Amino acid sequence: MEREASMRIAAAQTIVTPDIGANGEAIRATIVAAAAAGARLVHFCEGALSGYAKAQIGRPDDWARFDWQRQEAELRAIGALCGALRLFAVVGGAHRLAAPAPPHNSLYVFSDQGRLLTRYDKRYLSSSELGGWYTPGAEAITFDVDGYRLGCAICIEAQFPEVFAEYERSAVDAVLFSSYGTPGRFDTALRAHAGLNCLWISAATPAQTVPDRAPAGIVGPDGKWAVRCLPSNAAGFAEVLLDRQDPAYDIALNKARPWRRLAREGAIYRERLSDDPRSRRRDEF
Repeated sequence: MEREASMRIAAAQTIVTPDIGANGEAIRATIVAAAAAGARLVHFCEGALSGYAKAQIGRPDDWARFDWQRQEAELRAIGALCGALRLFAVVGGAHRLAAPAPPHNSLYVFSDQGRLLTRYDKRYLSSSELGGWYTPGAEAITFDVDGYRLGCAICIEAQFPEVFAEYERSAVDAVLFSSYGTPGRFDTALRAHAGLNCLWISAATPAQTVPDRAPAGIVGPDGKWAVRCLPSNAAGFAEVLLDRQDPAYDIALNKARPWRRLAREGAIYRERLSDDPRSRRRDEF
């Protein structure tokens, strides 16, 4: 695939309610607005369509009464809109499994042809999520848009550096991080993961969790927030151009990232190890 020079992405903050239809309408309205702003991809928070665990579902046994058919209809409508507008979308929702297993906590990835391209299932679940709310996923996923490689992560996975290091090793350009709220520790962690791995991180969150928690935004490969929504509980999105040729990210992308990869592989150090006895002795000056 030909590698484009740049690609515009948007991180959304929408109102998430127990009403799947209302959530679907909010998602589609944001997709339309993001497309008008030139976005090639717009991504939404954890549970943006289905609702998330205790916040909208109620109790774990309420999954038995969840309207899976309505969610599927909304997902199909979102996919059709992506195809009509020729953009990609990443949408948070539950993914049904055979009873009695609880669903996955997932991100559905739609292509600009309106097709369900892939799905990411949250792998690191909290102790409460493991109490009947969700079933853990098993693998990372990546997908390409205009020559940019993207990965996905959800909520508490912000606290696991190995998630982002794995994506760096997979040559990912940006991680799409969806959570039901972005507390301060997530805000700090996302900046660190972006700066340490020299990649963009797009953070989508529900509008109603702002301003008590951080708004949606996108961190640059230098570990600084490139753009953020206003710190209010209004729905909206933050968008930015991913551009490998941006001079602001020259050090991060063209110097630090390849150097750190060599350093992690270790060969540049192994070939310079010393056999001097003074190197091995640790009990003398």
